[in-house]
Amino acid sequence: MSELIVEVVRSGFVESVHRARVHAVDAGGSPVMVHGDTSSLASPRSSMKPLQALAMVRAGLALENELLALACASHSGEPYHVDGARKILAGAGLDETALRCPEDLPLDTAAMHKVIRANGEPSRIYMNCSGKHSAMLATCVANDWPIEGYLDPGHSLQRAIRATVEELTGERVAATGVDGCGAPLFFVSMIGVVRAFRRFALAAPGSPERRIADAMRAYPQWTSGTARPEAELMRAIPGLMVKGGAEAFDAFVFADGRAGAVKVEDGGYRARVPVTVAALRALGLDAPELAGLATTPLFGGGRPVGEVRVGPA
Repeated sequence: MSELIVEVVRSGFVESVHRARVHAVDAGGSPVMVHGDTSSLASPRSSMKPLQALAMVRAGLALENELLALACASHSGEPYHVDGARKILAGAGLDETALRCPEDLPLDTAAMHKVIRANGEPSRIYMNCSGKHSAMLATCVANDWPIEGYLDPGHSLQRAIRATVEELTGERVAATGVDGCGAPLFFVSMIGVVRAFRRFALAAPGSPERRIADAMRAYPQWTSGTARPEAELMRAIPGLMVKGGAEAFDAFVFADGRAGAVKVEDGGYRARVPVTVAALRALGLDAPELAGLATTPLFGGGRPVGEVRVGPA
């Protein structure tokens, strides 16, 4: 199956293209939209955070509602994200000095400018994965596991996460790398990611899987940011759970089990959301708000001069 073509159109001309792999299935799990080799290995990056959070909840992480959503987040560093991460740490008797994610400034422009105006500096708590790292540390405290070396693949926490990834994807982890935040990164297929995401939506109410799905869907701004595309998609389609990852990976699942995974091959983030919208629409999931997400505008001299759009089949 050929890859999906995403056109970069400027002034009416296609000046370049992105290529994407897509694997989308219906409520019964049967493929509806497949482009590229979705059985080969992929690096889901932060799209795996719900699976990481599931391992932590199973191990006794006692978070609910927006803080549980934050444990699954690639957040924007807005004030409520930062305060939430600090609450998770404080609940475990820790502070941000225990974090081992990289120092960074907030992704959100307004939040970043506020830090800079206050003569602030990059901090681990602003890093987009600090919610997940705070939850990892809290899980270690709850189990009397050492907090030192909590990112080591051999640590009890990371072994539990790997076991959960293999269980939900139905695959053995083929390779282990290091994610941008320093945590172990597990390579599986896109088919496996879709299989895993379906488990969250189809789980029984009150189960750890369902608690995570419900938290992400109820507090979409906590999993990304107030104006981020993932939050916009979840607000537009109630019952949808979406988690994006670096290098242009997306994974999603609807309440009835319709699900999909997207990978733009060159990591071009501007193509990610249009491809995700195309996959959602192929599954019959649509809303008026998706019209503004189906393309990514291109600017020249401060005005729109083109767009990134999914090309003809």
